[in-house]
Amino acid sequence: MTVGKVCNGHTPGVQGVRILTRAAKQIRKAVIPVAGLGTRFLPATKSLPKEMLPIVDKPLVQYAVEEAVSAGINQIVFVTGRNKRTIEDHFDVSFELEVMLQRANKAHLLPKLREISEMATFCYVRQQEARGLGHAVLCAKPLIDGEDFVVLLADEILHAPVSALQQMLNLYQIRPGPMVGLQAVEQAAVSQYGIVDAKQITQTLYRIKGMVEKPSLEDAPSNLSVVGRYILPHTIFAQLEKTTSGVGNEIQLTDALKALAGRMPVYGVCLEGERFDAGDKAGFLKATVALGLSDPQVGQTLRTYLKQLD
Repeated sequence: MTVGKVCNGHTPGVQGVRILTRAAKQIRKAVIPVAGLGTRFLPATKSLPKEMLPIVDKPLVQYAVEEAVSAGINQIVFVTGRNKRTIEDHFDVSFELEVMLQRANKAHLLPKLREISEMATFCYVRQQEARGLGHAVLCAKPLIDGEDFVVLLADEILHAPVSALQQMLNLYQIRPGPMVGLQAVEQAAVSQYGIVDAKQITQTLYRIKGMVEKPSLEDAPSNLSVVGRYILPHTIFAQLEKTTSGVGNEIQLTDALKALAGRMPVYGVCLEGERFDAGDKAGFLKATVALGLSDPQVGQTLRTYLKQLD
């Protein structure tokens, strides 16, 4: 779904609202949870992490890392689980591979490989049991060291000229505070997403009053869905530690954010871009086509092939 600046399908009447400003600290750290089992992609994910499935020529998780790095983040914290070692290997130096490429007269490929391991500082922490997104974020607490940080869900891709995270950080510099990425969805699809109850401040900025996880159409407070991009204060950890487990013994990040919204402003940012749920087979294939068409090496070939299809 492509959504422009108008999140709720009507022209806002508050573009002229003045935003009070205060200095925002530079955010340096990103948390990327990658401990999930990826059962929707079995049997491919029996031995290969879902996050390492390739879209064009890069694994899914690399798109999230590049989005964070391009927005000024220089420290990446992966929350991993068992059988995720290939993610660590991907962002490490591969000495044997580099030697092989040099001997095979393919040294021109080395700069692209070295960029992967040099683009940021990478840290890893284990989530020993699957207890929800809130618990995964809480696992990163020892590596955040009292700083505000961002969270990116690697299986959510927003294809846009300005990345989703950069759009949010641009507003964060004007209005520092917890932020959640938003996009409008069709009314019939609200039961598939986390949906917010929010008050519009400007054309792209909302103040969140509440959140509902996968509500029925009748119970949905809006059609504004949560996208897997968050800017969080370090105080979210204290809230997560107090958040009670819900269905499946999971700690939900949305529950902690709802509680936080009762004490301080929590904002939603209406994001521009085409959104793909790459954790779903159909969404993964759509993302592959969209990113493939924009690839300078294969885009034209793919476009010609697609035009030939009935």
